[in-house]
Formats: sequence, structure tokens, C-alpha cells
Amino acid sequence: MTQDREFTEQDAEQITRVEELAYELSIDEVMTRDVVRLHPDMTMLNVLDLFKQHHISGAPVEANGKLAGIISIEDLIRCLRDGRIDRKVSDYMTSDVITARNTDQVVEALKVFHKSHVGRLPVVDESGKLVGVLTKGDITDGLLKALQKDLQSEEVIRYRASHLFEDIVSDRTSLILRYSIKKDDFIHGGEASNHIKKALLRLGATPQIARRCGIAAYEAEMNLIIHTNNGGVLRVEVEPEKITMEAYDDGPGIDDIVKVMEPGYSTAPPSVRAKGFGAGMGLKNIKNCVDEMTLFSSKEKGTNLFMIMYLEKTAAPHTALSKDEPAESH
Repeated sequence: MTQDREFTEQDAEQITRVEELAYELSIDEVMTRDVVRLHPDMTMLNVLDLFKQHHISGAPVEANGKLAGIISIEDLIRCLRDGRIDRKVSDYMTSDVITARNTDQVVEALKVFHKSHVGRLPVVDESGKLVGVLTKGDITDGLLKALQKDLQSEEVIRYRASHLFEDIVSDRTSLILRYSIKKDDFIHGGEASNHIKKALLRLGATPQIARRCGIAAYEAEMNLIIHTNNGGVLRVEVEPEKITMEAYDDGPGIDDIVKVMEPGYSTAPPSVRAKGFGAGMGLKNIKNCVDEMTLFSSKEKGTNLFMIMYLEKTAAPHTALSKDEPAESH
């Protein structure tokens, strides 16, 4: 599921396990590691032979241990049409390469594929070293394997949340999960929301509730990574009748809350957008995934985002927005 468009309430109701896995799996888990690597000084005839030998339609080009470009079957066809099969790879390769990082979630690669229409993405690690190649076929294979593993996994670790709460006598019983999110920590982005979703499933939440909470938590988590001064906290409180999630930070605050709710509006810096993040759909997607969303923000106190999912829907959902109203203490 790409998020270059608004995520609707209908989408939230129809989240499939395949779409959910796109948020769980990392690119490192599905990419092709055994990569055919070309050199700029090779001839296009060499490329033709390698493509036939390995049954591939594209390959990265390396020079001095660094990614220099990429050659696709379209480049090879263009070369054959020109009658220049003896020319060097450097004459036909694409030098301005769109890459993916191995620690990112598969959903981020899907966004790039949707936006760029490329057939494959060279995968690099944190230092920029080429570690693999990712195609849409790799993603499909990875999702299928993960689904098969799902079918084979045991159900014994899951237990009903209602039973847990019934065994404890108190005026109000709740389970609180808390995650510290660091600014610019894209390597671990998505881990907290994945833990939250798994915990909800083990506590007996329905798959749809867990998936919708997982999507909302992921968007809130990425906002803490991208838009804060020092990161923040993602907090989840599970009660018998509802799940409350909160994301809060100490700044810099939101200048125009109404504006940031508009699909496609983003304050993410170019460096972040170049990585495929900050498409401006996060808050809107959260609103459509949960039953209630409340947002408080000020430059002095930072931003508090409250999200509620009712397990027994007795109240009509609504969304509240406030710029200066004080948030609850933590």
C-alpha cells in the first residue's frame, strides 16, 4: 500500500495481512543479496551476456567499491537499436540512481516504486555500500514467504485481553506500553509500532483493530523521528473497552495544525523527503485509522497527539484539533 494519496476510512477497514506485512518487513529481509555487479568499463556486449546467463533484466554498476549507476534491459535495447553493442556501460547507464536503504520497511520501497516507476532499486547500507537489489518481484516473494510463516506459527502465545483484565480486581485496570523514539533514527523506524501491533494481537485484539492501530502508531512514530527536536515518546494504554495511543515531544511545535492536516502538505526537509519519507499523509492517515484523534501543539510545550480506538464502539468518533490547549501531564 503506497501513501502518496490520502489513506481513507475505507482503506482502514480493509487493511489486509499483506499490506500489514509491508509495514513489518524490512527491505533487508526481502531483497536479493547475490547481486550481479557491472563495471563502467565493461562493454554492452558483456551486459547482454550477463543478462542472458543470469536471467536478469537489470544490474547495478560499481566503480572503486561505490555505486556508480544502473543498467536496465531498456538501456540494452536502446544500445542494440543504436547498433553500438561495443560501447561501454558508462555510455548507457543511469548515473542518477534512486536507492533504498536495507533497514527501511518494505512500505517505503513501495512508495518509491509507485512514485518513480523504476523496475529495481539498488539497496545500500548506512555507509552507502551496495548490499543488494530490490525488485517488485522480490517484495512479492518476501510477502508470500512471510504469509506462509504466518500460517505455520503457533497460536499459543495469544490470549484474550478480557481474561487478563477479569483476573485482576481494581477500579480501573490498564496495561501501558512505552517506547522512546529518537530523532532521525530511520534505522529503527517502525520497530515500536510493530511491537505495539504484536502486543495487541497477543492480548486478543482483532486483526483489524491491531492493524489499524499499527498503521496509526507507525505514522506517529515516523513523525517523532522526522519532525521533532529531540525525538519523543510513543505511549499505549490498553483497557478492556479502548486502546489509547499518545505521541508527545518537546518541540518545535506546529505552526498551523489545520494546514498540516491537508493531504500532501509536509514540513519535512528535502534531505528527509529524498529518502522517501515525509509525504504529508501521516496525520490524515492516522485520523482515518482511529476512532478519535486529538492534537495539541505549541512552540513552548511541543506536540501531543492522542489517538483512541474503541474496542466496543458506543460513542461516535470525532476529531479534535487544538493549537494552544494544554495537554495532559505524563
